[in-house]
Amino acid sequence: MNPISGTAKKNAIPKIIEDTLDRERYEYEIIKTEYAGHASKIAKEAMEHDIDIVVAVGGDGTVNEVARAIINSKTALGIIPCGSGNGLARHLMLPLDIKKSIEIINEGEIHDLDYGIINGHPFFCTCGMGFDAFISQKFSEAGKRGPVTYVENVLKEGLKYKPETYNIIDEDGARLYKAFLISCANASQYGNNAYIAPQASMKDGFLDVIIMEPFDILDAPQVAIEMMNKTLDKSLKIKTFRTKHITIKRQKPGYIHYDGDPIMTDADVDVKLVSQGIKMVVNPNADKRKRKPNVVQTVFSEFFNDINVVREDISQQGRKIQALNNKILRKLNF
Repeated sequence: MNPISGTAKKNAIPKIIEDTLDRERYEYEIIKTEYAGHASKIAKEAMEHDIDIVVAVGGDGTVNEVARAIINSKTALGIIPCGSGNGLARHLMLPLDIKKSIEIINEGEIHDLDYGIINGHPFFCTCGMGFDAFISQKFSEAGKRGPVTYVENVLKEGLKYKPETYNIIDEDGARLYKAFLISCANASQYGNNAYIAPQASMKDGFLDVIIMEPFDILDAPQVAIEMMNKTLDKSLKIKTFRTKHITIKRQKPGYIHYDGDPIMTDADVDVKLVSQGIKMVVNPNADKRKRKPNVVQTVFSEFFNDINVVREDISQQGRKIQALNNKILRKLNF
């Protein structure tokens, strides 16, 4: 249990676990992390003692720490999601309610799922470079968590960010792209139901590669709406393909991120998929559930829709002004 992940305190969680966990099925122990990397140490020791399930109580950072310690083993990952984004838990359709997430663990359904590696760092949800890595780095420096902080950074820094040129090499050869960001997705979203790769699956043996081309400020609301509505893959600003292994060459070293954690690396970036390399506790009813937009998704979707209405009105006015100018020029014989 990471006592500082997310935006809410976790004092009540041990009692909820005590009251909800199936004691006829499981024996359990709760250990609180004390420093960065501690969760990996705890999980590795549990794996070495043949513990069946290690449960990460926290956000995507805690989940990554636990998961990377037990890859390619018989020990499974469970998740009680209480972070600020909960991207992997949301992709797996795990309940964000603590009691209900423990009930999923009681079910004990475990699947072998894929994970990825970027420059030697395992990831389970997404990794990438460009603007999302830049924002991950700013987010880590912000001192507070949550979707509002993330959006503040996106709005404040987005206008300053300069797209880069990337040489992408995969099984089909090399291609040159100028891109706002490149994301490699094992799962479908960053967190908070922001879907960077709506069609991504953790069972298909492929990474979804998303290349977002440069766009101007007037395009930003539409891109945001498409991300929240799971239609980003249909955007004209997006190129996407699937691969098992990709090499990306940049012009200079820079930040990448893996599951939202930023790190500075060399110019060359290597990303590959490991098929069915980690065992995870999954929701046996996931296919029967319908995804409902959360409050943040609904509010921002409505907000960006309003912006789009204004944008369209401005565009119409601009076309009228241009038509009037052309008419005047014709009358003046210019």
